[in-house]
Amino acid sequence: MFDEMRPQSGGVRAPYDNIAAWLEATGEETLRRRQAEAEALFRRIGITFAVYGQGGDPERLIPFDLIPRVFGASEWRKLSRGVRQRARALNAFLYDVYHRAEIIKAGIVPEALVYQNEAFLPDMVGFDPPGKVYSHIVGVDVVRTDAVDFQVLEDNCRTPSGVSYMLENREIMMRMFPQLFASCAVEPIDEYPSQLMHTLQEVAPPACKGEPNIVILTPGPLNSAYYEHSFLADLMGVELVEPSDLFVDEGKVWMRTTRGPQRVDVIYRRIDDAYIDPLVFRPDSLLGVPGLFGAYRAGAVTLCSAPGAGIADDKAIYVFTPEMIRFYLGEEPVLKNVQTWRCSLADERDHVLANLKDLVVKRVHGSGGYGMLIGPKATKKQLADFRAQILAEPDDFIAQPTLDLSAAPTLCSDAIESRHVDFRPFCLVGKEVRLTPGGLTRVALTKGSLVVNSSQGGGVKDTWVLSD
Repeated sequence: MFDEMRPQSGGVRAPYDNIAAWLEATGEETLRRRQAEAEALFRRIGITFAVYGQGGDPERLIPFDLIPRVFGASEWRKLSRGVRQRARALNAFLYDVYHRAEIIKAGIVPEALVYQNEAFLPDMVGFDPPGKVYSHIVGVDVVRTDAVDFQVLEDNCRTPSGVSYMLENREIMMRMFPQLFASCAVEPIDEYPSQLMHTLQEVAPPACKGEPNIVILTPGPLNSAYYEHSFLADLMGVELVEPSDLFVDEGKVWMRTTRGPQRVDVIYRRIDDAYIDPLVFRPDSLLGVPGLFGAYRAGAVTLCSAPGAGIADDKAIYVFTPEMIRFYLGEEPVLKNVQTWRCSLADERDHVLANLKDLVVKRVHGSGGYGMLIGPKATKKQLADFRAQILAEPDDFIAQPTLDLSAAPTLCSDAIESRHVDFRPFCLVGKEVRLTPGGLTRVALTKGSLVVNSSQGGGVKDTWVLSD
């Protein structure tokens, strides 16, 4: 296991020099007191999330660890190049598969993997979204296993969540430890809301002639990420709307207000494709806006991200992202993929079944840590159940090696110990590609656990990128 602060070779890695000194000078007792203060602040502010189907408190705090995760300037330069490159390639792939499908004709991506995928929307074929951008907010989940290499675990091209925690974690840390920030050259992240606003403005539809009216569309307060929806709307100074607040009239989208209907030009949607418009997708949906998809197709409004963008973050499609980079950009991938076996292929499926106890198995459309098997931690019954599921529905599963994720110092119940972490930066794509120097670090708080998802008991850390 690679320890990000104290490698096995001894000493402290340079990016953590100030953190190591701060931890020693502060002491665990003071850290625990400040940890409790931070949790009280999160509770008072209302930074919570919901876990569906688990009973108990529907709004919980995501555990916050106040020891930051740190990237040096050179590490961030590599990450930044790789994430930007990936966001460009994924958008190029989306444009291609909804138009000429050159990557399929070239024999690189199997036709069935795209056209028989539930995330592919035939209604989007031939349509050009503004700027040819399909995925406007790309969340790339990155892990590292040694001092040099970063690997991409998966891509999130639809509605990646977590940016509110990135911003709030930083706010809490700056409020509680101003002297620590004064001693460290940490890149700021507070420009993210304005960068998101610029990105959404840049993709205004052709029908918009002036400054676009932008809204954030939420399913409502019961959604697990509702806090983030309202938080971003507040920071950006735009309206947070539910589907009932919108209507379509004469091909245009309007928002109901106390001053009468107001035209809407750009919708940052935080609802799934199936719930956009009951006239096109699910007729039983109470969340959709009738006629919204038709207005989008007519160029009267922009939906961010575009319907059908989910085909690019499907876990079976993920396997081909390095080839997308070579095919569309003519570049070598900066960030590696994690080795992945597709259970839809007989020889790869045989390998997975023969090594099930050593692998991580995921559902192609799963998320949030659900529908996943961690072989080394699984019981005999869990292994047997997954074996049966793979045999019954091989196309629904991929497998990856059990990575020895890097670990970062974490304030645990008994001591400061290393816990496994991953990282999600948020890349914005409009006329420009923008990447805030930071992101969401998730930490597996249970000793030995590799599952960092908040829905599965993981926590979060502030992420520092040091300037040169």
